[in-house]
Amino acid sequence: MSVVVTGATGQLGRLSVEALLRRGVPASEIVATGRDVAGIKDLADRGVVVRRADFADPDSLEAAFKGADRLLLISTTTVDDRVANHQRAIDAALAAGVSLVAYTSTLQADTVATLIGVTHRATEEYLRERRVPTVLLRNGWYLENYTSRLPVILQAGTVVGAVGEGKISAASRADYAEAAAVALTTEGHSGAVYELGGGEAFTLTELAAAISAATGKQITYTDVPADELTRRLIGAGVPADLAAALADADLGLGRGELFTSSDDLHRLIGRPPATLAAALAEALR
Repeated sequence: MSVVVTGATGQLGRLSVEALLRRGVPASEIVATGRDVAGIKDLADRGVVVRRADFADPDSLEAAFKGADRLLLISTTTVDDRVANHQRAIDAALAAGVSLVAYTSTLQADTVATLIGVTHRATEEYLRERRVPTVLLRNGWYLENYTSRLPVILQAGTVVGAVGEGKISAASRADYAEAAAVALTTEGHSGAVYELGGGEAFTLTELAAAISAATGKQITYTDVPADELTRRLIGAGVPADLAAALADADLGLGRGELFTSSDDLHRLIGRPPATLAAALAEALR
């Protein structure tokens, strides 16, 4: 069984390759792909097949997916180009004769109204239109979206967002990667839709309280309008289109679009997902 992982040069892709290896998939049967494969040379040194795959280059996708049995299609980060990129990858997977595509979508993709969510829904629709055997991994927010910002949060003394009191079912990238590896290496997942999120949802007010408890420093939550959040993100160096998409995502968080009561993640990985408190402790170490 040959498993292709797109975006292996990124964080979720790399973790997914590692999860496949831990689950006993031989390195020679894992194909790690990325636009610039220099960053995954170490995987090649460990016996993983490394191939260049550029979502904007259909020929590179066809070559990268050749001989593949299963594909982990990790969603691309550029919102404006995402759907076209995914469609090219899906077409290449069909041409390669892939028997199963695992796609990293987003929670409630069939109903969400965010800019990011709409692109995931369009990709899911294309998979159905092309009749691709698929398992949908509807990932919630990453805990790392917040733990990576700890230095800024601690310096400012506040978490800034446009979420209000919306609940967020975040989990770690490692847990999402483990779920993907399970879906790719065990049977019975074709056609499944998994709503994946952490077991302990939290608001950003509760996030601030958890950071306070973990650090001993008083942290508050500052709720701002989405347009102000966009301006702040741009001021921090985030590209304007991404800043707007992230602020729009916060509005979706406020509407509950990244909350789930599903225990799909727990069931797939066979243990409770990492908690917010554990993620904060790890980040602070």
